[in-house]
Amino acid sequence: MDDADAVVSNEFASVSVRVDGEANSPRLRLEDLKTGRVRYLDALELETLVWLPDGHLRALLDPSADRWREQD
Repeated sequence: MDDADAVVSNEFASVSVRVDGEANSPRLRLEDLKTGRVRYLDALELETLVWLPDGHLRALLDPSADRWREQD
């Protein structure tokens, strides 16, 4: 983890957050500190999260949908 990283955590998850400038435009770098999995979100993806209706966001938060399934 870099000095510029911030950590957002609670009893369920711990994620490091950083603005990444290595691509064509700035994007948010998110890393699940438990698994090391990394995802990058650009401005359009972040705006989509902001405008997403609460019901759709709740469906994304269901960990049984993808997170705890057996890997193929």
